Amino acid sequence: MLGFDEARSLLLAGARRVSSERVALGDAWGRVLMEDLVAPEPLPPFDQSAMDGYAVASADLDGDGPWTLPVVGVSRAGHEAPPLFPRTACRIFTGARVPEGADSVIMQEHGTRDGDALRFTARPKLRQHVRRAGEDLKRGAVAVASGTRLTPGALALAAMQDRAEIVVARRPRVTIVCTGDELRAPGGERFAASIPESNSAPLAAFARQAGASVRIAPLVRDDPGETQRAIEQALDGTDVLLTVGGVSVGDHDVVRPSLERAGVVLDFWKVAIKPGKPLAVGRSAGVHVLGLPGNPASALVTFVVFGMPLLRAMQGDTRPVAMRLVARLASARKRSPDRLELARATLRAEGDALVVHFHDNQASAAATSLADSDGIALVPPGDGSLEAGAFVSYLRWNDA
Repeated sequence: MLGFDEARSLLLAGARRVSSERVALGDAWGRVLMEDLVAPEPLPPFDQSAMDGYAVASADLDGDGPWTLPVVGVSRAGHEAPPLFPRTACRIFTGARVPEGADSVIMQEHGTRDGDALRFTARPKLRQHVRRAGEDLKRGAVAVASGTRLTPGALALAAMQDRAEIVVARRPRVTIVCTGDELRAPGGERFAASIPESNSAPLAAFARQAGASVRIAPLVRDDPGETQRAIEQALDGTDVLLTVGGVSVGDHDVVRPSLERAGVVLDFWKVAIKPGKPLAVGRSAGVHVLGLPGNPASALVTFVVFGMPLLRAMQGDTRPVAMRLVARLASARKRSPDRLELARATLRAEGDALVVHFHDNQASAAATSLADSDGIALVPPGDGSLEAGAFVSYLRWNDA
């Protein structure tokens, strides 16, 4: 068995990058940028007022005040600013260009208007309430770097660079093949000893969360020939193949040998994690292959910690591994002597601390703890137990 960190490092080191495509800015949320967005002009492009008020030249203010200046002209956003005449003030609004000759803005609340005259008592500081040209971004600076997964804030900055379209990573294509004689489609015709197939929908949801497009193949029986044919078909036109079930060593676990007969070279099999030990990882002609265990908790947890970082790395995401939180244990936790436990839990804010509450049923087939949890606590292997209050890493589903 490979350790968790070693196994994931091997997987990500061999991640095959997908190609790029150009998309409209409004369709780019969550996509990974594949070009540096370089500022074609300063941001702001000119000196702007940060307040509604009056633009003045500080050099015009003699003595200690108060001062009274005639108000001449108006500068509004979207319009050219009139020049500032000596010893006058110009009415100005937020976002408007600062008139030539002005170097400060007095907030309208800090002055008194009497007809066309402005009276104020506090001397404005130089460049007070002025957004200087280029103070946010210089011309030629990188506004958003290649490899950034685009957030709404990054889209706003891209729009400020006058970009209607940007180059992003193509969505990796994921194909999911679920295997097992007992499986039927949810809502489908029942047969003896059958159960609804419950892995493809959540796996597809997590894959899409990581930026992929998803194809779900028809269910496959535990037959070596049928499984091999299904794998060969699924490998065509995909970037990542997920098989679900049949990768352990039981008499009816036919997926791993079928993968090998279909030409998949396995890089490793079995990882020291709980649940999810019988994870198979390989490749075939540039297609990444993950053979996931069939039990729901095992399948989903292993995909979250292996498959989702792989998909992000394939898109060139500079941060493919999800951020983990650090939280305290609400109760003691017995440790596995040799495997990292990925335990389903709920995170709660208690006082000034984040506290992990484990779900009672950690069986790999238990769906209730999957539904009730908001993430997984990473309990390191070792002797004995971790005491209540000990710190562990925590990965929320929404952050994966």
